[in-house]
Amino acid sequence: MINFQNIKKFEGNYYFKRIFSEITRKHSYSIALFLLGFPVHVVTYFLYLLKKNENLYVPLFAQMKQQFISEGKVHAWAAEYKQQEQTKAAFFNELLNERQLDAVVNQLTEQKLHREIEKILTKDGLAKPSYKSYFSELLENPLFLVLSFIPGVFMYIFLILCSNAFSRFIVERLVQSAFVIVGVATLVFTILYLSPFDPARNLLGIEATPEQVANFNKIYGLDQPYLVQLWHSLSGLFTFDLGNSFEGKENITQSIMNKFPVTLEIALLSLLMAVAIAIPVGIISAVRPNSFADYAFMLIALIGLSIPSFWQGLIFILTFSLKLQWFPATYNPNNWLSIVMPVVVLGTSITASIARMTRSSMLEVIHEDYIITAKAKGLSERKVITKHAIRNAMIPIVTVIGLLFGGMLGGASVTEKVFNISGIGSYIVDKQFIPDIPALLGGVVYIAITISIVNMVIDVLYAFFDPRIRSKMKKS
Repeated sequence: MINFQNIKKFEGNYYFKRIFSEITRKHSYSIALFLLGFPVHVVTYFLYLLKKNENLYVPLFAQMKQQFISEGKVHAWAAEYKQQEQTKAAFFNELLNERQLDAVVNQLTEQKLHREIEKILTKDGLAKPSYKSYFSELLENPLFLVLSFIPGVFMYIFLILCSNAFSRFIVERLVQSAFVIVGVATLVFTILYLSPFDPARNLLGIEATPEQVANFNKIYGLDQPYLVQLWHSLSGLFTFDLGNSFEGKENITQSIMNKFPVTLEIALLSLLMAVAIAIPVGIISAVRPNSFADYAFMLIALIGLSIPSFWQGLIFILTFSLKLQWFPATYNPNNWLSIVMPVVVLGTSITASIARMTRSSMLEVIHEDYIITAKAKGLSERKVITKHAIRNAMIPIVTVIGLLFGGMLGGASVTEKVFNISGIGSYIVDKQFIPDIPALLGGVVYIAITISIVNMVIDVLYAFFDPRIRSKMKKS
């Protein structure tokens, strides 16, 4: 039977009120909503101050305060607190003059009076109205929603995004990623700022005059204090205006946009190759432990982990390009065969790592009690492995895949140099010896953004593979 009452809760104006009440339990969400809807909150808070005195709470509070005074309770509390303070001062051999003693006693008595009145009014349902409750009630008013939608559009978008546990989780991860990116950019800039390399001398040459060096530093702002340079660099990142590089005065944003897709393409193809090979190999090794196939696969994986990528790339060029002439020795975007060797070289080590992790994770899972129970119920080995074991073993495997993919994006420079690929890795290597600070910051930040997105996808995949994580996300 359909519960129309529950459906009604998610319709109309109660929708925003419900979400607002849920997420403002966390102080960080309250701050975010206040900042995103600042124009709206300025007006509503002013209205709240005007209407607050119209509530029954204020006259009732004053009436009960007078009642406590007339009954002598306030005088009794003051005498009690005065005796306590005098006893404490005598115990610690402290001297208290009458003015200090009266100030302390009055403060303690006033606090006691407020606590007692609050307790009685809260019990009777007449608690002091808060701005949060006032604003929550306004969200039920259709006229308020219409009038506040344009000035508070970002606040309402944020409320809609936070209406679901998964979307709220993604929003939190995006905010965390923003702080990570700022931290990475600050760290990289600080290291480059403290570096002994002098961009002006490296670009102008050792024969450059002091006037030429000073003029170069003035043009690019290198003569300014550390904090000023850091602010200019960070503000450029958030406005997507990375400026021009020191060398060649090329537009950094355009250069990265041209070079990053090549690195991303090679990394993705290497990852797909690794997953397609490593996971089946790891499952076979785990299902048949200590067999010939297990030993053979793990030996090959160990060799793959031990081979340096630059050496493997050179061997591939000598063998498959120069001798057999199967593939081009250097990368050519117009020839798809030229990407085969870079993909294989970059994917070799991660294939070995994923295979070993898959075997280890599967071995741990297939000896669990629920796997033994599934076999005892008569399920075939194939169904036990595909429907139960693999799904529960995927969390550590997904973690390793994400970490290795991030490492490929940041560490593909060796492979790119060997095969003459104009990607983001080789771009950063070329710029770091100047050092070309804007170009380096741009390249590192783009890689940090990509890795942050990958980590967020991995966290979402955790919830897909493990229902316990989904349950925790919904409860939180």
